[in-house]
Amino acid sequence: MEDSTWEQRLNAVTHILTSPTTTPPLYSQFFISSQIPCYLNWDYPPVLCTKSKTLHYKWRFALFLKRVSRLGAPQTSWRSKCPYHQPPPLILAKGVEPGQWGSEERREYARKRFRRKRLGSNINPLIPILVPNMLLLSLLFWNPVAYLDS
Repeated sequence: MEDSTWEQRLNAVTHILTSPTTTPPLYSQFFISSQIPCYLNWDYPPVLCTKSKTLHYKWRFALFLKRVSRLGAPQTSWRSKCPYHQPPPLILAKGVEPGQWGSEERREYARKRFRRKRLGSNINPLIPILVPNMLLLSLLFWNPVAYLDS
């Protein structure tokens, strides 16, 4: 991206902002790769990049790892969890219904949000205190570097 001019960067950003998608079509991929040819961490392939011979393999492997880490689920973000976001998200997250704009539906949605359990972990508060302390106490009784003392 450092090799491209500001005009090319502006064209690429304008194109991405005016046509947001999680699966860019081929003409969009070619346009972006011609504007910013060597950017590895996009869904757009580095088609016109001539810097490295192995860049295409690296890009394919990085894209494969991104898709495997999601286990095939579509890519969602915090915006996908907001059904009342304007403009609406391209892909709603799993378990989120599309927003209903009637006054009664919005009231019901707000009540449901307030009834929800607080975000946090349900572990005993003594565990994060006791486990590290027990590990340190075990170091007092058992010397892990005994071979260095002799």
